[in-house]
Parts: sequence; C-alpha cells; structure tokens
Amino acid sequence: MKALVIIDIQMEMQHRIEAGRDCVNPDAPRRIAALADAFRERGLPVVHIRHRDDDPASPLNAGAPGFPPMSCAEAADGEPVFVKRTSSGFASTGLAAHLQGAGITDLVVTGAVAGFCVNSTVRNGADLGFNMTVVRDAVIGFDLPAAGQSAQVIFDVTMAHLEADFARVVDASAVLPA
Repeated sequence: MKALVIIDIQMEMQHRIEAGRDCVNPDAPRRIAALADAFRERGLPVVHIRHRDDDPASPLNAGAPGFPPMSCAEAADGEPVFVKRTSSGFASTGLAAHLQGAGITDLVVTGAVAGFCVNSTVRNGADLGFNMTVVRDAVIGFDLPAAGQSAQVIFDVTMAHLEADFARVVDASAVLPA
C-alpha cells in the first residue's frame, strides 16, 4: 500500500518564506494540499511528521509560533501525527512500526527541509526497505548563508543524491492524475 508523508510543514517554514529567505518551491504548500486531498479521496493514508525542539528558544519548540502545522499540513481525523526530535522521521518515532503494521510499503514524500529532514527521512526509509518517492516540487529547500550555499544548489544536490540511490524523484504532476 502507498501513503503520503508530509514532513515538517510547520509555521516556521512559512515564517522563513515570508521573511524573504532564499527558498526553493515556496509554493510547495499548495501542491502538498492537492496531494493530501487526492490521497484522502482515494482512501490512501496520509501520515504527518512534525519536528519539536525542546530548547525553549527554538522556533520549533512546542510552545513557539513556528511549531503548529501550516494549514496545508493539518491532519484530518484519524491521520497519524509523529512528532520527532531528530532529523529523520524514523529515528525518534514509531513511524516504521506504524507503516509496517498498516501494510504500507510505498512512501510518497513531501515537506521540508530538502537538505535536512526530507533527506534523512528518505535515506532512512530506503534503508528500512520502504519504496521511496520524493515529490520534488512539493519539497521546500532553504539556503545555508553561513556556508555560502544557495537554496537552489543545496536542493539540486540533495535531489540528485536521493535519486541516485534512495528514491524515485518526480513532480506532483506524475503523482496526481491529469
């Protein structure tokens, strides 16, 4: 069975986009919403992963304005939400056991941030034997100013690495029927 996985689409991502941070796919939330609707209409699972940082000063602390999901990533009734404290959605949650218990073998991955949590979750999922598909235009990427790296460079290299050995990389149009 196939499931849609939405990683870390939380208000902090919207805050970064609104602040003008160098970004790839600032319109990814629209595609994520369309994918979630399509999966729900077909009776396919939608799984949510959120990042929580225990540091009270972090924008992803549970009490911070950056923690709640963006509207496109709010869980519908009965949809599982896994809250992680690590980069990979598998490392600090019961995600793998949930997916295996539900007979889910194929994951269609969307979310944020390309070079961080999307990257580590996809690699970890592939290592665990899941068939991974990354929806390139439904993944948000940001720059690394301290390293002098643009969002586009980081995004392109991340997608190339994932496609080389860990996942199929497609656009939303390949997942959503015309």
